[in-house]
Amino acid sequence: MPDSLTDDAVSALMPELRAVMREAADIARPFFRLGGQTSARIWSKAGGSPVTEADVAVDAFLKVRLSALVPRAAWLSEETADDPARLGHDLVWIVDPIDGTRAFLSGHPDWSIAVALLSGGEPLIGFVHAPVGNADYEAVRGRGATRNGEPIRVDARQHLTGARITGPKPMLDRLTRGAGTEPDFEVIARIPSLALRLARVADGTVDIGMISGNARDWDLAAADLVLREAGGVVCDFGGAATLYNRPDPVHGELLAAPVGLRDPVLSAWDV
Repeated sequence: MPDSLTDDAVSALMPELRAVMREAADIARPFFRLGGQTSARIWSKAGGSPVTEADVAVDAFLKVRLSALVPRAAWLSEETADDPARLGHDLVWIVDPIDGTRAFLSGHPDWSIAVALLSGGEPLIGFVHAPVGNADYEAVRGRGATRNGEPIRVDARQHLTGARITGPKPMLDRLTRGAGTEPDFEVIARIPSLALRLARVADGTVDIGMISGNARDWDLAAADLVLREAGGVVCDFGGAATLYNRPDPVHGELLAAPVGLRDPVLSAWDV
């Protein structure tokens, strides 16, 4: 790769990145049992969240392959010790080797592999691969978003009535109370992978995705770009856009929605 990521350099990178993502899925897939417990070894990280040998294997693979694709890029991943040197880098890989580990280990289909490349603190490339169903969500800044190569857009809905919503129940309850009488929301079963939750807003199958506090950069950055490029937004409940590659990569409660629904949701939230 050249030292600077020109448009041509990004275009040249994408076929290689697709191949890497599929190889990563091939590493994880043998450990997954649809509807049943994973065959992978499981242990608990500090704080009690689970990790499997599949998470670790995919992370190690991606660290080698992505670092080879863009040697100048720093690294931030869920399963790698954080190196503060990333804060001084323009280019940073943000990686979740298995987003939705609890879904993966329990046989739920909604888990994904999420990779973003930041440039100047903003996602330049976003790639979310859902091995179950074989769905690839891709975006390059300024070039739109695709699902399996086909362009995607958020739903054109402008009003909350009848919106399809998903997320933690306390957040959905608050939105419902603030939306007035009979908002007639269609509640979609919670999507365990945050990256897929955002991606499904991007492809128009969900209108509003709610995200509880404590999400990390690696949960969000890849799908954030997919959603932006599809006509949506990820923001906090003050309307501020998400920021990445900060010293502490933790976020508060967030909203994912089409741009046209952002203000109606924020207004209902504040009631």
